[in-house]
Amino acid sequence: MGVVRFVKDWTLPVAMGLGAVLYLVFAFVPALDGAALFFAPIMEAILPLFMFLVLFVTFCKVDFHKMRPVWWHLWITVFNLLFVAIVMTIILLLPNRNSSLFTHHSSLILLEALLMCIIAPCATAAAVVTQKLGGSLEEMTTFTFLSNFITVLMVPLCFPMIEKSADITFMAAFWKILYQVVTLLVVPMLLAYIVKHYMHRLHRKIISVRDLSFYLWGCSLMIVTGTTVKNIVHAEASIWLLTAIALLGLVLCVIQFAVGRFIGHYFNRTQEAGQALGQKNTAFAIWLGVTYLNPLSSVGPGCYILWQNIINSVEIWQERKNKLAKND
Repeated sequence: MGVVRFVKDWTLPVAMGLGAVLYLVFAFVPALDGAALFFAPIMEAILPLFMFLVLFVTFCKVDFHKMRPVWWHLWITVFNLLFVAIVMTIILLLPNRNSSLFTHHSSLILLEALLMCIIAPCATAAAVVTQKLGGSLEEMTTFTFLSNFITVLMVPLCFPMIEKSADITFMAAFWKILYQVVTLLVVPMLLAYIVKHYMHRLHRKIISVRDLSFYLWGCSLMIVTGTTVKNIVHAEASIWLLTAIALLGLVLCVIQFAVGRFIGHYFNRTQEAGQALGQKNTAFAIWLGVTYLNPLSSVGPGCYILWQNIINSVEIWQERKNKLAKND
């Protein structure tokens, strides 16, 4: 029972640690080469399924009549756009010469990695964490939709200015990214709406399983962490560059959570606003980086997964501690 309790209390760190260890075992134990080749495509295929199920279960608990934009959504969006504008300006003004530590090419990769951690939309799992922390599920769900569609508009505008060689037009990128958003965000919401309003018995069974979406998210996090470790291990970059990406990602993560919480306290929505600005859809960001920018930029959101889930774990632990104190 002690092990089960520990896993329940620290689901996110356990999932990340297990994902990293499993990848390293399968990657560096020669006897498991065949199994690694067999399971690799399966893991890639089931990750979207897990994310789909996480959202579906979460949306089953949403009161759709309460989904509407509120004022903190506007201010979080403004600051997110401001952060994007700052990094974009630095990238466009980046001098084409060597610095003391990095070449121009490495500096661009570093900035692209940071941009991925900013321009990425609010994580689909942010609503799951917010609910766990006692926040408004409906307000977070609404912002998740807004954030994703803002990203759909920003990416086609920003990326061609960064990678001149990228063969990307606004409409082509718009429809490609919109398809991803609709498939993994809109479709599960529509299915959840149908189940909630027309399939009451199934709906009761789904919502009766406590923290189902949270543990499904833990499974998806394990797969994403394994993929992240794979990208870092096989990254053709210096240890200095990888360390810089990881450390600056940590600083950026803390800043975004802090700014979000600062904005939220003006609207009595500290938890919601902090998650909205700080918790990013890193899997989507990794896909964006690999597809449109230098593939090494995907290391940024890969490291960001670690930092944001450490913060999430601490927040959940603190919330659980506060509840126990109130019960006593």
